[in-house]
Amino acid sequence: MESIRLKARAKINLGLDVIGRRENGYHDVRMVMQTVGLYDRIIMTRIPEEEIRIKTNIGFLPVNENNLVYKAIMLMKNKYKLDGGIEVDLNKFIPVAACALFGMNRLFELNVPMRELMKLGVEIGADVPYCLMRGTALAEGIGEKLTRLPDMPFCHILIAKPPVNVSTKLVYEKLDNTDVKLHPDIDGIIEAIKLKDVALVASRMGNVLESVTVPLYPVIDSIKKDMIEHGAMNAMMSGSGPTVFGIFPDEQSMTACQQFLRQKGEARQVYTTETFTP
Repeated sequence: MESIRLKARAKINLGLDVIGRRENGYHDVRMVMQTVGLYDRIIMTRIPEEEIRIKTNIGFLPVNENNLVYKAIMLMKNKYKLDGGIEVDLNKFIPVAACALFGMNRLFELNVPMRELMKLGVEIGADVPYCLMRGTALAEGIGEKLTRLPDMPFCHILIAKPPVNVSTKLVYEKLDNTDVKLHPDIDGIIEAIKLKDVALVASRMGNVLESVTVPLYPVIDSIKKDMIEHGAMNAMMSGSGPTVFGIFPDEQSMTACQQFLRQKGEARQVYTTETFTP
């Protein structure tokens, strides 16, 4: 195989709780993760030169060893003593390091088991193992301990990203100095998924990091409120922010809210999508 074309799927947190901080600075979390239909396109091509070349549609994105795709490729080359290089064409909106690991495995016909790929992925980032697994899952530890859950029922999802940059490191540091009184009901979310009740899942969604990020960036709360006022069963910040997603009962209300948000201008990127089952 000389070339491979892949889709790197986006993910959202239906629930995110932080239950402690480790001595090494990492945090123990409990998160319900869900893959959605939105994706990046990545084309990986083998080249004879011992180089890693990355082309991307985003001008400020690093294309050297500071790029996670570059790190993923180098990790696989070193681990499995692979000759030659890789050229990557990346049309990017979301993180795709996990997709690069998967692509290298297929491109070089290594037949590395998924479990082994997921172990390698932790060396790049705590969320990489989940991005390899995809679907609906409970993530624990620092995010690398995964338990597959029943599939989240199909639902319409609107994703909006305001034009602000959030430092995940800063958010967690501020959380450590915050007296958090309200934690999301992670077990309740899991129960609602098992009942296949989308409305119940939406009512139980929660993200403990909102207590830190939203006061810093009020636009997040504004977008959440706009989504709910325009028909979302609920809306929440995903991860440490600033991306917000809303779960809608039908496509019509979702697209109407998309048009409203675009006209209002608080979110630079507004996408319609849906739950994705691998």
